[in-house]
Amino acid sequence: MKQTAAVRPNLPTPETAPALFEGVLTRRSIAFVIDLMLMGFLILMFSFVGLIAGFLTFGLAWLALVAVVPASIVLYYIVTLGSPRRATVGMQMMDLVMTPTRGQPLDGWMALLHAGLFWVTAWISLPLSLLFALFTPRRQMLHDLVVGTLVVRRSPMVRHWRNEKMRPGLAY
Repeated sequence: MKQTAAVRPNLPTPETAPALFEGVLTRRSIAFVIDLMLMGFLILMFSFVGLIAGFLTFGLAWLALVAVVPASIVLYYIVTLGSPRRATVGMQMMDLVMTPTRGQPLDGWMALLHAGLFWVTAWISLPLSLLFALFTPRRQMLHDLVVGTLVVRRSPMVRHWRNEKMRPGLAY
């Protein structure tokens, strides 16, 4: 697949492939709630392990408990978004996938940057970030535009790219 460093000109839009963008913002919101619950469960598990370890080390391991929340969140995003599936568990349940809009691959570092910018924009103003997505043609949030990613529905995306590769004269 040939890609340039600039934005790929053959990216789908809601006009050319409406099935890819159908209900994406709602699905992303529900996926985020699912992911929050899973991250909360991870945080509880790691905190419990840290609590037990603190008793075994006479309180020394309790110093590491301050890193449990950020470490759990970072680990969750690197393992899920940085995987070949390119989606968190919540995104997978909502039939979403993250794809690059530029030539760089989606790896653990890109996933971490994407998640970090999401949490910064959510901390500043989540409603503004969601509102921003209503006015972009591909329903991208602010952190998607900065990092160069696009979140679309997985099942229609597979069909879309299969059809695009079959069209003569397109270079990927």
